[in-house]
Amino acid sequence: MAKTRPGVASSAKSKLSKKDIDSYTIKGTTKIVRVGDCVLMRPSDAGKAPYVARVEKIEADARNNVKVHCRWYYRPEESLGGRRQFHGAKELFLSDHYDVQSAHTIEGKCIVHTFKNYTRLENVGVEDYYCRFEYKAATGAFTPDRVAVYCKCEMPYNPDDLMVQCEGCKDWYHPACVGMTIEEAKKLEHFVCVECSSDEDGVKRSQNGFASSPTNDLKVEAKRRKR
Repeated sequence: MAKTRPGVASSAKSKLSKKDIDSYTIKGTTKIVRVGDCVLMRPSDAGKAPYVARVEKIEADARNNVKVHCRWYYRPEESLGGRRQFHGAKELFLSDHYDVQSAHTIEGKCIVHTFKNYTRLENVGVEDYYCRFEYKAATGAFTPDRVAVYCKCEMPYNPDDLMVQCEGCKDWYHPACVGMTIEEAKKLEHFVCVECSSDEDGVKRSQNGFASSPTNDLKVEAKRRKR
């Protein structure tokens, strides 16, 4: 079982000769793992969700014991700062924590999308995750260290949350931040924020300074600005 995940990989090395191999078939399945694939790995604590890792190398020794060199993804709650409001349920951080594990700990495969590609998915499956930050496990530092924000609350985008776009300034808002319920927001055909609706000159202001695309529909994908 994957016992070295929380710390540093074991320094013990096998005396048997090793060779790199192209792929590994997950035990009990027909799923093939190759270098570059993302996998779900069984944790030592049966009560935890599977660990997620990217396979960097696959090797086998003379006895056909297969090991995978992996780079771990961390869930927000595993990071030093913990999970925050803007972290999505399927969000992962690509860490600088490398490890070597038995291939037998691999339970399945998954897909870690870029943030942009994830927000474009029509349907999110159980195997779909996304990553928008790299994470240094020792210091808790993130790359990039500046995040995009939106809405009156100036929070980064959480793709799990419904948002409405103002037809005037093109900014994006959480329904709760503009005094609406989720149910009310879903029924809207048009939305204009308080600032734009109170503009005496009738000029719709781009108060946040970002570019926007013409649209007739309410959208969920945020057009965001840098903090």
